[in-house]
Amino acid sequence: WDAKIRKQIDACALFIPIISAHTQERSKGYFRLEWKLAVEQTHLLLEGVPYLAPIVIDDTPESGAAVPAEFMRVQWTRLPGALPTPQFVEQVKRLLEAPSKSGGPSSGAAVPSVPASRELGPPRKSAIPAWTWGALVAIVVAVALGVVLLRQPEPPAEKSVAPASLPPVGSSLSPAAAPAADKSAAAAKSIAVLPFTNMSEDKDTGFFADGVHEDLLTNLAVVAELKVISRTSVLQYRGTTKTMRQIGQELGVAYLLEGSVRRAGNKVRVTGQLINTGTDEHVWAKSYDRDLTDIFAIQSAIAQEIAAALSAAISPEARKHLDRRPTDNPAAYDLFLKGRIVRDDSATGVLAVQQEAERLFQGAVDLDPKFAAAWGELAVVHALYGFWGLDHTPERTAKGEAAMQQAERLAPEAPDVIRVLGTYAYYAFRDYATATAAYEKLARLQPNDPTVYSSLGLILRRQGRMGESVNNFRRAVELDPASYNSLRNLAVTLAVSRRWDEHRAAQQRVVALRPDSLAEQYLLASADFDQSGSLQSLEAWMASLSPAVRESPAGIYGCKQIAVLKQDAAEFRRLDRLQPYFAELENPDVAAYTAGAMFAAEGDLAATRERIAGTMTQMRSRLQTEPANTQLWEYLGALESMTGNHPEAFRLLRKAQELLPESRDAMDGPRVSFELAMAYARSGDKERALAELARLLKKSSDRSVHAVRVDPGFAKLRGDPRFEALLTDPKNNAPLF
Repeated sequence: WDAKIRKQIDACALFIPIISAHTQERSKGYFRLEWKLAVEQTHLLLEGVPYLAPIVIDDTPESGAAVPAEFMRVQWTRLPGALPTPQFVEQVKRLLEAPSKSGGPSSGAAVPSVPASRELGPPRKSAIPAWTWGALVAIVVAVALGVVLLRQPEPPAEKSVAPASLPPVGSSLSPAAAPAADKSAAAAKSIAVLPFTNMSEDKDTGFFADGVHEDLLTNLAVVAELKVISRTSVLQYRGTTKTMRQIGQELGVAYLLEGSVRRAGNKVRVTGQLINTGTDEHVWAKSYDRDLTDIFAIQSAIAQEIAAALSAAISPEARKHLDRRPTDNPAAYDLFLKGRIVRDDSATGVLAVQQEAERLFQGAVDLDPKFAAAWGELAVVHALYGFWGLDHTPERTAKGEAAMQQAERLAPEAPDVIRVLGTYAYYAFRDYATATAAYEKLARLQPNDPTVYSSLGLILRRQGRMGESVNNFRRAVELDPASYNSLRNLAVTLAVSRRWDEHRAAQQRVVALRPDSLAEQYLLASADFDQSGSLQSLEAWMASLSPAVRESPAGIYGCKQIAVLKQDAAEFRRLDRLQPYFAELENPDVAAYTAGAMFAAEGDLAATRERIAGTMTQMRSRLQTEPANTQLWEYLGALESMTGNHPEAFRLLRKAQELLPESRDAMDGPRVSFELAMAYARSGDKERALAELARLLKKSSDRSVHAVRVDPGFAKLRGDPRFEALLTDPKNNAPLF
């Protein structure tokens, strides 16, 4: 029996240890020998080949787990109640079919988990069910027999690819570097809807044609058998001269739908034609001339006729969603569509954009109080005021709650309401459980919706589960390669996880989508600095800009950031006098914080107080009405630290930590802790500053060791051997997974 087990461990392609409170309690057992044998097996494998895939079947935490150290190098899957999900089975298949060749750890790419649905199974148990042992034997035997057949050569991977992942919630599609057309049943029902042409005489109604296009895509997405390319990936073909065959090959779809919208008064004409990209054959074509109030019926009819043309079954639940009319008020629908455009194009945390989105969605519900989707979008706008620290008053929170409750009361099962419920829970309360449940529910309705995976990526990132977050963002990008938001979030998550090469590759794709964005160019040029501390790429990029661009508001902003990195106080002062802040990328409070930190590092308290006095007065006033605004406590604490008022700084920053602990938010929580570490440094308490810094450098954050070295907040630690040792320790700038 012992020899047989050893032989199976030697032959298997994937080793799946089950971890639970039961294994934690047993200090001695044969399974511990099996675990050690599996770890020894990894030493014989090619670097990066997936092999260890730990499973946890209860609440046992990874920290302090009684397992070999090698198990901690890979991500764990959580299967509540030890119930293997279809997604887990699919991932096991994919790990066998396409082993990683990225040069990662020899323990391989484990099977990262997605947030567990509330409906996945019965309550967790501390003991391993009897059937599980049989299932494991079946896995080991099947793997041992199938390894030669299943492991076919894979196409070249991108350099330093992420760990393999199961398709996040609700999808059975395997990830791919790019879409590829094939003749499979799934590909035969793949479709892209090109942007609709606005044929109206009033060209200002272009928003209406775009809105019809987006809503039609949403309708098609509820037909589970259809693979629908997302909107952002097809917008690039607006006005294109490419042939249908070329577009089909680029998007990897068998069919294209093109159409037009003509609106005149209370009448609307929508035309559509479905084209086989392989043959250029027109499979279906139709025009609809209706009253404007029938626009939803037109969208529903088109979706159903396309499904019929492609022999895609429509479930009763999907048909119910297709037949739904969100509003009977055309004017309310217009405001809703305009609000959606503002929402999609908004810059993070810009007050004017928030106010415009609020005006439009509020106008929509004023015209039609039964417009559930508009109520939901309005709730999200109210939540974002608080999330970005723009307005965290109880009145603002109450408005958001009332709007969301109204949306749920009117249409609790509508996909657009389910979506905004998840978004609202995330931004309003950081309620990850409710947000996750909403997006899992949406995934069952729209299994190929990229926003499901990008949203789960955001949730997982806040929970500190960076590897799983990356996998969800990668899935979103696969489904929607032209999505700026998904790529931006992927790049950010790779950066905070210190996966520098992958971060640079993702940022290059972001720049390709926004080639005119100086902010994105700056982030790409600064990638080398975060990885190695070199400013060469940044300086070369700045030198490549024309004098006119360098002297523009965006150019001055970039030069100020470089002056901070170079610790060039004189140049920073000159630029700060020239342009105190850049409204498109920063709020005045953030600009005052940066300037105050630079002046304080020089020991110029008079200049520091003068620069930040107005900001501090305004923040103190706002705290009276926004006591739950974490950012106010954090920034005011940092500013008090710069002025030398250390007791008050500590009080404010500890209050910020209390409101937003790291355990609740793995992105913003550590940022508050970094501010506390800098406050310790400014006060002269080097021991606490260094201890806090040592702890934080083991976590994901937006500060690399090279950024810490030049941060004016740590100026008093420079030259201390302990500070230098922390910054030169390779582990503190190595990838975190």
